[in-house]
Amino acid sequence: MAEYLQIVTTTASQEDARGIAAALIERRQAACAQVIGPIESTYRWQGKIETAQEWQCVIKTRGALYPVVEATIRELHAYEAPEIIATAVEAGSEAYLLWIDEQVSPPPGDVRK
Repeated sequence: MAEYLQIVTTTASQEDARGIAAALIERRQAACAQVIGPIESTYRWQGKIETAQEWQCVIKTRGALYPVVEATIRELHAYEAPEIIATAVEAGSEAYLLWIDEQVSPPPGDVRK
């Protein structure tokens, strides 16, 4: 797993996205979570093509925290199969990455904190 991740999920409402963002920050599982929307999503679900207005939550965290971030999203998410996609941060400003480190709880076994 990459050292830093940007994780994306989408929700049916701004309130749901804000709730997930707030929980991740409060639990120190993410340094930042941006709520974007509304966006329009088109997808196939249960054999039908659907179009829905959704809200996107973009989360910045450490790679080692992915399992707890995913668990929190699943706990709070209303969808049966929520989008939870992690993208590795290949590069970033040293100051920003240090700030992420300072904002999140250290993963189990991490000796840097």
